[in-house]
Order: sequence, then structure tokens, then C-alpha cells
Amino acid sequence: MQNNNTHIIGIAGGSASGKTSFLYQLKNNFSDHQICVISQDDYYKPVEHQIKDENGYINYDLPQGIDHHQFIKDIQNLKEGNPVTIQEYVFNNPGIKPGSKILKPAPIIIVEGLFIFWFDVINELLDLRIFIDAKEEVRLDRRLNRDKAERNVDHDHIMYQWMNHVTPSYKQYLLPFKEDVDLIINNNKNFNLSLELLTNHIHHKLNNNK
Repeated sequence: MQNNNTHIIGIAGGSASGKTSFLYQLKNNFSDHQICVISQDDYYKPVEHQIKDENGYINYDLPQGIDHHQFIKDIQNLKEGNPVTIQEYVFNNPGIKPGSKILKPAPIIIVEGLFIFWFDVINELLDLRIFIDAKEEVRLDRRLNRDKAERNVDHDHIMYQWMNHVTPSYKQYLLPFKEDVDLIINNNKNFNLSLELLTNHIHHKLNNNK
């Protein structure tokens, strides 16, 4: 059953800007029936459908690597009050069998991902647009630490991806939308105040829906 009061919030930011940490803390302030998070990362196409660069390396930082048709369809289903079942993204690691998860509709839907403003249909569905920002050197340091520890990627390949994939994609597909968002969250050190502001905004929306 469609809920015309559904409030859709889009959260984007460059690699290692802190989107995951921000969303984790935000979700902890609400129950599952109040808020639903749908992530672009769960819509990467299989590795055989990804684009390779001139050196033969897969470039995961392109909108063409996302099954945006299914992404859009699932966002619209959630908005209309229908649950969706998705397969979790495992970074195209063949050694990990992806699990499935059910996303249930909620009054607040958060759409997050690098290209959510780039895809026109998704951008038009958003009621509030948020850009999580951080200095380039801060994001690079976070990415180096994360990819070494969590994804077992060596330093040279991380730097190759950063210079040839991550940075050009950020400048082309995300940065141009920064001036048009409703809220910029600076996350060089912490996002505590912005988290509080957004939490209060969501509570206000939920109270108005009662």
C-alpha cells in the first residue's frame, strides 16, 4: 500500500568520506519500522559485466557498473509500500557466497551511493539530498587503511585505483552535484552535529506522519 508521506533521503559522498559510518550511527537512532536504507553497493553488476581500463583493470567507479534499472525499481517499490529482496554485495569476491536480505518499506527511506545524484530518475525521487564531504588526503588515508585491512589490497593497487578510477569518477559523477544538495556534512574529523541535525529532522517527519 503506497504511503504518500514517505520521505526519501539521498546520501552521497566520495570514497571513504564516511557514508557507511554515518549511516550506521543514524540507523541506531531508529527502529527498523521507522527507517529503511537501500544501498547502491548492492546493485553492482557481476564482474564479467564490469568495464576494464586500458591496462586491463576493472573500474568499479563507473555508473555503468551499476544495475540502475533494478536499483530504481526497488526504490519505487519501497516507496509504494512493497518489500524488496536483494542480494548482498560481496565486492565480486568469488570466494564469498552472497546472502539475500529483505528490505521492508518504512516512512523514511534512505538511498545511499556514489551515483545517486547522477542517475536522473533516482535524483528526482529524493526529497532531501545530502553530500558527505572530506578533504582528499583524509579520504585517501581512510581508503588505504580500509582496503589493506578489510579487502587485502596492496598499497600500489590502491593508489592506482585512486588516481585512475576513484578521483576521475568523483570529479565527473559526484562533485558537480555538490552545489545543488540541501545539506553538506563535513567529515574531516567527525559528523556529530550533522548527525544530530538529521536525526532531529527525521524525528520531526515521523511525528508529522502520525
